[in-house]
Amino acid sequence: MTETVGRFAPSPTGPLHAGSLLAAIASYCSARAAGGRWLVRMEDLDSPREMPGAASLILHQLEACGFEWDGDIRYQSRRQDAYEAALEQLHGQGDIFWCRCSRTDLARLPSPAYPGTCRHFTAYRTDAAIRLRVPHGVIQFRDTVFGMQHEDVSQSIGDFILKRRDGPYAYQLAVVVDDADQGITEVVRGADLLDNTARQIVLQQRLGLATPGYTHLPLLVHADGSKLSKQTFAPALPLEDTAPLLLRALQQLDQEPPPDLAGEPPAAVLAWAIEHWRPERIAPGPIPQLPG
Repeated sequence: MTETVGRFAPSPTGPLHAGSLLAAIASYCSARAAGGRWLVRMEDLDSPREMPGAASLILHQLEACGFEWDGDIRYQSRRQDAYEAALEQLHGQGDIFWCRCSRTDLARLPSPAYPGTCRHFTAYRTDAAIRLRVPHGVIQFRDTVFGMQHEDVSQSIGDFILKRRDGPYAYQLAVVVDDADQGITEVVRGADLLDNTARQIVLQQRLGLATPGYTHLPLLVHADGSKLSKQTFAPALPLEDTAPLLLRALQQLDQEPPPDLAGEPPAAVLAWAIEHWRPERIAPGPIPQLPG
């Protein structure tokens, strides 16, 4: 049988908050409940958006919550050669092209799907983004929380970017290459990334890579329905007294931790959560973030 390998992959654009904790604890419990490994990866490809010291702070926050990861931390900023090798493979297969369309050009289009304007640019260019030539066909996958999903990426998104015009590799390329390289068998993350999944499966197929299982978690939202995030000033997780936060996250994920866990240390809360992990209980609707 294949070993279960999960991962938590934050972007160091700020500290972890309550929404981040849902993804951390769900991915951790899912992997550990199956007797598998849990990896931590810093998705630090967009350096202008990074907060100095955020990567180190995130690791301290995880430790304060009692999480224990396997192996070394992976940093995407050190993986340029791997992403370039993937692009070379795709180029050899005729799967990429260079796109000179500006954001202004694309904003004028009647549909959000890229129409293939630059598909004839198949030779290397320095003044263009690189896009995947997306084939027609419906992608299907079953999400643990949201059920069966169907999407024809060629119609909904079109040929999507793998490397930006200004140089950085796109999230879609980096996450697919790293998940495969690290042997990730299950991806547990927020529902805001659910609409990325079909694109990533298309790319996995073009690169001949395995497709992991997917679990997308309901999002924590403010009273006005907006996502709890760094951009909406979600407070950072503290570095002490974290057990109540873990219990609250488990309640938000419909795991029903018993009252007698209150007052226990983080390690005890996580041990209970792993033993009693039931992802089928998680409801797909957004979770209101209550004060306190």
